[in-house]
Amino acid sequence: MALDFSKEKTPIKEQEPKVRSKNFEEVCLGYTVEEGILEAGRCIDCKTKPCVAGCPVAIDIPGFIKCIKNNDMPGAAAILDEYTNLPAVCGRVCPQETQCEELCTVGKIKGFEPVAIGKLERLVADWKYANTKKEVAKKSKKSDVKMGKVAVIGSGPAGLTVAGDLAKLGYEVKIYEALHAAGGVLTYGIPEFRLPMKIVEMEIGAMKDLGIDIECNVVVGKTITMQEIMQEFDACFIAVGAGTPLFQGITGTNLNGVYSASEYLTRINLMHGYKFPEYDTPVIKSKNVVVIGGGNVAMDAARCAKRLGAKNVTIVYRRTLKELPARIEEYHHAVEEDINFNWLTNPIEYVNDGKGQLCAVKCIKMELGEPDDSGRRRPVPIEGSEFTFDADCAIEAIGQASNKILLDTFPELKLNKWGNIEADPETGETSVPGIFAGGDIVTGAATVILAMGAGKGAAVAIDSYIKNRYKPK
Repeated sequence: MALDFSKEKTPIKEQEPKVRSKNFEEVCLGYTVEEGILEAGRCIDCKTKPCVAGCPVAIDIPGFIKCIKNNDMPGAAAILDEYTNLPAVCGRVCPQETQCEELCTVGKIKGFEPVAIGKLERLVADWKYANTKKEVAKKSKKSDVKMGKVAVIGSGPAGLTVAGDLAKLGYEVKIYEALHAAGGVLTYGIPEFRLPMKIVEMEIGAMKDLGIDIECNVVVGKTITMQEIMQEFDACFIAVGAGTPLFQGITGTNLNGVYSASEYLTRINLMHGYKFPEYDTPVIKSKNVVVIGGGNVAMDAARCAKRLGAKNVTIVYRRTLKELPARIEEYHHAVEEDINFNWLTNPIEYVNDGKGQLCAVKCIKMELGEPDDSGRRRPVPIEGSEFTFDADCAIEAIGQASNKILLDTFPELKLNKWGNIEADPETGETSVPGIFAGGDIVTGAATVILAMGAGKGAAVAIDSYIKNRYKPK
């Protein structure tokens, strides 16, 4: 039987590469409602619903897509609100291609692309905030029943998710955020051209509409102790992320011009450094930029450098395109924006110009050997293959470790061999009764949607803990 819809996803409008590489405005322009209805028509509403199984927060994907197909946008928004507190964020940065869309039945048909689930989620969320914010907020208003008090440490995706779910159940929730703005990695780590700040602010505004109290500029372990939190609250969820940048530690790491991606992106995103001098946090503009790493953070740093006016931006990755951990969409966008890629390459020295400034990067070529613990083939240096190229800026995007400020002041909490909190993967329960944890502080650096999944699981567990084992304060 012939299928009466397009084999390919409905095209989505984007800024032209030559234009967008000179500004920080959003690259993807999103579907119109009419385009969304057309794309929703590609969903066959299959009985097995494999896409739901591929979603870490188990959204009723066929349900909200069917509403779009029937031009029932309020209905689609209501379904999303049942499952996720950050639909506009997830519709933009969630790796749908390796989760829900990878399992889409339509995509399993020879020659057919999967339904554009992520883009449809974004459409519904954007429509909600543009048209029915107040109405939806009323429908989502938290229960009037007072259940207890819960502290959440960290306002990233895990923290916002657990806070939102508990507030809807009637809990009094307070979020403590170390930085001066809420959002965690959504605010400091993801550039405007991928996730506009106004979107994050709208999602956080929806959290506040539920009655959640967010207090910024509070460093738990310094400003307030975990012991004080445990005395005041019935339970606590730790979601401080993995905010300590890792470096390779090669010669020249301390030179001017060598950054961690965390510092580089925080200066640009949270501190609005790209708008200097309108904002007073400068970002040095460079001519020849080298970014080390192959994840989404590396792509973000490279694309930011291009937008800041760099003439040459090169990503150095020690494996090949096949092993690249970044989203394929981000890689394609980077290529379109004239970002260069040096595969099977690793830096071995940052070269000093004699005045403490980076002037070049010395690299060595690699080849892939036997698989390592991750299952990927291990990169091995090729002797005698060293080469050097000019660079006045190098950005290391090779991962992040846990922040020790809270952990060092709370030794009762059991950590794993990587220095992350040891917590149950389903419930977030830790070695300390009433203390739960989730997100990057447990798993190490991962995706926004996986952190959200941890938050949802922990919200259920915290609710059970307070009801069954603890008398609310």
